[in-house]
Amino acid sequence: MVRFVVVLSFLPLLAAAASAQTAAEKRNSGCSRDAAKYCRAQMNHGDMAVLTCLKAHRAKLSRKCARTLAAHGH
Repeated sequence: MVRFVVVLSFLPLLAAAASAQTAAEKRNSGCSRDAAKYCRAQMNHGDMAVLTCLKAHRAKLSRKCARTLAAHGH
C-alpha cells in the first residue's frame, strides 16, 4: 500500500515533465525543416551556429519559422 501511495505522489511530477518536453518539442519544430534545408552544414556546430544561419536566410524562411524566431526575440 505504501508503494502505491508513493507512486501516486510522483504522477503529477511526471505529467508536468512530459508536458514541458512536449512544449519544447513544439517550439523547436517550428524551424526544423528550414534548418535542415538552409543550415545543414551548421547542424553539428551547435544551436547558436544554426540560429545565426537561420537569421542569415531570414527572407527564405517559412512563415512558421519566422514567427518562431520573432516570438523568441530573434
